[in-house]
Amino acid sequence: MLLNNHSKCKCPNSQINPNHNHYHNSNSSNSQQQQHLSSQAQPPQLQPRVNRPKLKLDDFNISRTLGTGSFGRVHLIQSKVNARFYAMKVLKKTEVIRLKQVEHTNNEKHILESVAHPFLVNMWGTFQDSNNLYMVMDYVPGGELFSVLRRSQRFPDHVAKFYAAEVILAIEYLHSKDMIYRDLKPENLLLDAQGHIKITDFGFAKYVPDITWTLCGTPDYLAPEIIQSKGYSKAVDWWSLGVLIYEMLAGYPPFFDDDHLKLYEKILACKIKWPTYFDANGKDLLKRLLTPDLTKRFGNLKAGSEDIKRHGWFTGVDFNRILARQIRAPYVPQIRGEGDASHFDKYPETQEQYGITGQTDPYRNLFPDF
Repeated sequence: MLLNNHSKCKCPNSQINPNHNHYHNSNSSNSQQQQHLSSQAQPPQLQPRVNRPKLKLDDFNISRTLGTGSFGRVHLIQSKVNARFYAMKVLKKTEVIRLKQVEHTNNEKHILESVAHPFLVNMWGTFQDSNNLYMVMDYVPGGELFSVLRRSQRFPDHVAKFYAAEVILAIEYLHSKDMIYRDLKPENLLLDAQGHIKITDFGFAKYVPDITWTLCGTPDYLAPEIIQSKGYSKAVDWWSLGVLIYEMLAGYPPFFDDDHLKLYEKILACKIKWPTYFDANGKDLLKRLLTPDLTKRFGNLKAGSEDIKRHGWFTGVDFNRILARQIRAPYVPQIRGEGDASHFDKYPETQEQYGITGQTDPYRNLFPDF
């Protein structure tokens, strides 16, 4: 969810249509489709950010918990001003500090306030009190892609392509702003009411114009260069894309082991077992993404993400229509009105009081922009 945990969300009545393919108009010629593929998709013009009033806890009614993590939780909240529902991420300062997540938390805030894209979650504001940090974001009611995948066991090719295409456009956008995401996985892909993805949890995202060395991410999805403590850059996100596509097609990641050291050995060895039902084009693309050789990894070459989008596995996928959200999603969650949270597990509610002020706060200087 929003707190980098591995909770399984409920997705009642999830249905994947195994045959329906909405990627392009049936009247479009192959040449027109290839022209769409070769063109650089640009995000539609979104509402520019303005100087919004500073939010405060009293602006909202707090509803149920949507997810929990090692140093906080996410609540469903409703605005007293406009009656809209939002998700509010609450981070306990002492735990953020104890787990050495101060830099990551500040990075998340700075990155979220500087991005705007159809497939990224939108942040509306932040604030803090003596004990906690608060981040108010769009509420994305369809739950995690992780839940849909587990219920379906694995996705047919056209379904995996749809989600992969939306992810590619989002990662491409972040990279254009010199940002690395570093935590791509099904748990961090939320589905909106129409079934389109919203990438969430930017706790590991970072502005990296050149290289960085931080060891972070989810073990199954770590690129070899991160494990080897080498300086790394944007290419790690394209490795993670390969892991994501493999997991969507197979129902499990290409590298897994309960022992993290053994898992890392498998990633470094990069000996992948290919299911017999994998499409030849899909297998070829994955080989080009899941390569330790950075001089050969797709997404990291001269043409950048265009190499991925033009690959044979994406033939017929119109990335311009994908970006414009003109392609119907293969799974549309059933949403029963505003504030429906049935696609998320229920959690015991916290007894902690929020909004405490006036106490000595020795940590406020660590989070100056909240």
